[in-house]
Amino acid sequence: MPINYYIFLSLALFAIGIVGVLTRRNAIIIFMCIELMLNAVNLLLVAFSKMHHLQLSGSNAVAGSEGQLFVFFIMVVAAAEVSVGLAIIVMLYRNVHSVDVNFLNRLKH
Repeated sequence: MPINYYIFLSLALFAIGIVGVLTRRNAIIIFMCIELMLNAVNLLLVAFSKMHHLQLSGSNAVAGSEGQLFVFFIMVVAAAEVSVGLAIIVMLYRNVHSVDVNFLNRLKH
């Protein structure tokens, strides 16, 4: 499969994530859109790793493991980010009874 399909899919996923982050007020949906953007980058890393390995090895169709290794570490960091972020959102909901990010401006004073 050509690399262009992966690039277009990743670009579409990343654009959906950006639109979601910029237009939504719910903290959980914003969090999900950030994860969608991370997965779009992961898809590109694996696709470019496979393309680079295919250029080096010629006719061998085995994908390179370098990009997949980076994706594994990104997913581990994203899992830690999810646990900390969801804990913050839960504590925000317990204290304020809302997950609206515009409400956070009122917490300054």
